[in-house]
Amino acid sequence: MSKAAISAAQAGLVCCETCRLVVRPVASDSHGHCPRCGSEVERRRHRSIETTWALVIAAAICYLPANLLPVMKTTTLGSTETDTIMGGVVLLWQTGSWPLALIVLIASVMVPLGKLVALGYLLVSVQRGSIGARDERTRLYRMVEIIGRWSMLDVFVDTFTVALVQLDPLMSIVPGPGVMFFAAVVVLTMIAAESFDPRLIWDARGDRENRDE
Repeated sequence: MSKAAISAAQAGLVCCETCRLVVRPVASDSHGHCPRCGSEVERRRHRSIETTWALVIAAAICYLPANLLPVMKTTTLGSTETDTIMGGVVLLWQTGSWPLALIVLIASVMVPLGKLVALGYLLVSVQRGSIGARDERTRLYRMVEIIGRWSMLDVFVDTFTVALVQLDPLMSIVPGPGVMFFAAVVVLTMIAAESFDPRLIWDARGDRENRDE
């Protein structure tokens, strides 16, 4: 039987996360710097799982007020109305702007929730030492990392609306408290995706093979 392939970590190598150069650490306790780009290299991100869990939990806490509190307050001739994210989606749908309503629903509600679920799934699978579907989990992580920045759509819409519609005393629009919580969800999930080390997905296989030998 042919010898099973070993990972770079098992061979004592480290990949630079900036330029992707694979190097050998200068010492066991200090990996040093990449000879090509000068960035500090490390075998795995320090306390990646704990940091990512903390950020995901914080984002999940902010997700509820982001959807329950008003994101926009409109004042027209002394009458004030508030709108939540879902309220805006319903209003857009009822006025016939269903494509825009669908975009806001996906970008502002479904995507942040999907990111939280995906990151939670990745963390649990890594902590359980799962060796299945590694390719799919890696692609899932890349997807979360790429689409995360587009979740700011609702914040951008509110910002532009507030800036454009200021006709005091006839009409004015100001952002509601939900915007701050929504922005916190987006930022926290983006940082969580960056703090998660996807190499941990592949470490479980090496650990399992070492125990089987």
